[in-house]
Parts: sequence; structure tokens; C-alpha cells
Amino acid sequence: MQALLARQPIFDKTRNVVAYELLFRNNMNNSYSGGDGDQATTDVIVASFLSIGMDVVTGGKKAFINFTDNLLKNKVAHLLPCEILAVEILETVEPDQAILEACQALKKDGYTIVLDDFVFHPRFKPLIELADIIKIDFLATSPMERRNIVQRFANTEIKFLAEKVETQTEFEEAVSCGYSYFQGYFFSRPVIIARKDIPASKLSYLKLLQEIKMADMNVKQIEETIKREISFSYRLLKYINSSAFGFRQEIRSIKQAVSLLGQRDLLKWVSLNAMCCIQDDKPLELITTAVIRAYFGEVIATHLGKRQIASDMFLMGLFSMIDAILDCPLANILEELPVSRDVKAALLGQDGFFNDIHELTVSYERADWAGVFQHAKKIGLPEDELAGLYFKTLKWAHEFSAV
Repeated sequence: MQALLARQPIFDKTRNVVAYELLFRNNMNNSYSGGDGDQATTDVIVASFLSIGMDVVTGGKKAFINFTDNLLKNKVAHLLPCEILAVEILETVEPDQAILEACQALKKDGYTIVLDDFVFHPRFKPLIELADIIKIDFLATSPMERRNIVQRFANTEIKFLAEKVETQTEFEEAVSCGYSYFQGYFFSRPVIIARKDIPASKLSYLKLLQEIKMADMNVKQIEETIKREISFSYRLLKYINSSAFGFRQEIRSIKQAVSLLGQRDLLKWVSLNAMCCIQDDKPLELITTAVIRAYFGEVIATHLGKRQIASDMFLMGLFSMIDAILDCPLANILEELPVSRDVKAALLGQDGFFNDIHELTVSYERADWAGVFQHAKKIGLPEDELAGLYFKTLKWAHEFSAV
């Protein structure tokens, strides 16, 4: 059985990530070839937790996972620690006596109970009394419905999660209505001012990338540029002395670090740190998502035997959200970026091999499995190899965040 896993961040009011919803699929048809689909889901969950580790999958944050009625009755949730699991009860689950007893047992054992895609009906009252969080679909409800449901339970300890929040306006509406948690793509959709320029302080980081990208890279010039940024110097020495390299002697010289990394790895390192430095007050998840896209694209290209474009794939993923970070039109930013024409064309939506990989990475993070398989087929990537590549990506992103 091939286990597909994607994750979507859940934010608090300050746009800090407090949890991830884990989204599972078994194959292209979202079905199981065996006789027990619930057992398949159980296998996927257990395999993911054991083979990858939740510290990698969610960075130690709580995992929201959907549970069917059979999984609830069979006490599958009890296989996982209550500290890391939020049990999402699907809207299709009928609150019969067996379900209520199963949820009461979960509540007693300290699990977080979440009602998914909630629409009020009197028969759900017993479940509501057990719920810690109720999720409201912002695409499927009107502004009045979203506000009324929060007011209905204002005197309880239930917290509300606004899901499928697509815009900044919807996020602000949810906050004003009293929602505590938020899920959707609003954080990656900037409000764009048509002629806004890139601030000079941020543009300097992009110019450093141009210096590194040059065929005759000047190591001394790069060294001096990095030395002028104390944070860059600190991060570079911390990075080069990490366990990822395993040098026997400590590297204390910026020049030596630059020489040891080489042009390709230096370009990646500076790109990553430039993104971190220019994000300002943007959600850190923007950088995390960009890093995952970057490495996923690079891993895919390498896996397909196209190592010569792997670094381009890395930069394509890394800069795929830079318009949201800088609040500038992407076309304007791309004029300043030292990336290939193919990368620029792909990020602007032009069809081609580069764009197929970009769309595959975006589709995967959103659990758009139809899009994933469509683009995987176009680039010749077998669908049963996707999960392994994504798990490898998550592991690398976790290691990067720890450096």
C-alpha cells in the first residue's frame, strides 16, 4: 500500500502555527484495493508516525487527523499519544450510542476533540458537549452563519477554527467574530499594490544572490558582503559546523566556509537565509512552505535523473512565495532575481516541464491529489514513488529548521 501524506498549517490569531492537519490518501482513486478501508487508514497513520516520526511531520506540534465512525469505535486514536493528536470527527459520523461512548473515552483520556465541517443540528448536542474545537467551513457558510455559530456557544469553553480562509479580509472577519484558529491559503495571498518597489534593504540580499550566481564568482567579494551582515556570518558558521557536514575541526573563517560550500551550495544557503531575513512580520510558515517546495522540487528533479536542473528547481520553489513575503507583484520581483528564464516562466504560469514540477509541489502541499497525479504523469514520475520523496523532503526541512 502506498501512503500519501500532506499537511496544512493551523494558525492562531498572531499567525503562529499551532498545529498541522494531516491529510492522507492511499492511491490516485482515494480508495483501498483491500477489503477494509478503515484498516488501510490505520496502517497509513501508524506507518507515518513510526517510519517518519511526528517531530519531522509536524515539528512537535499537534496533529489534526480525521477519524471515521469505524476508526472511532475501534479505538484507533488510542494508538497515538493524546499530547500530539487532535481527533477530528467527520461530519458524516452519526452520534449514536457507540460513537458517544468512544468520544467520551477519548475525552476522559485527554484527547482534543474536534468537530469537522460543523453545521448545527440538535442531534449533535451530545458531541458538542464533548468538543474542544469546532471547525467552520468559510467557503460553505455565509458571514451571518459564521458569526451566529460562535455567538450560540459564547458561554462555553469551545474554541472555533475557521477553515478554508482564502483572503486577508476573511481572516480579519474571522478574528472579529471570535474565532481562535485559522486554516487556509490566506497567508500566501498578498494584497498587491500595483507599482510598489522592492525596499532597498531587502533588495541588497537579492543582489548578493546575483554576485554568487555569476560564472566567475569572486570569493573575496562574497566574503566581505557576508561579513557586513552579522546575522549572515553567525548563521553561516553555525551551518558549516553542523552535523550535516561533520568536519573534524571547527570552521571559524568566513572565507574558508565560502570555499568549502562551493558555488552551488552557497547559492542555496544564501537564498534560504535571504528569504528568512526579508520576511519581516510575515508568518514564519511562509518560509517553511517555500523551503519544502524548494527541496521537494530539487528531490524530484534529481530522482528523475535531471540533476543539472536540480538547483534551478530549488530556487523556483524557494522564490515561489516571494510575492507574498515582499508584498510586490511577482513579475516585478522576477526582474531582479538571478534565476533562469525557465524558472521565471514557470513561476508566471507558463506551461512546460519546470511548471509541471512547480504545480506538482503546490498540489501536494494542498492535498490536491488529482493535480498531483496529473503533473506526475506529465513528467514521468511514478505515483508510488511520491510519498518517499515527500517524506525525504520533510526530514530535510526539519533538519534545516534546527540549524
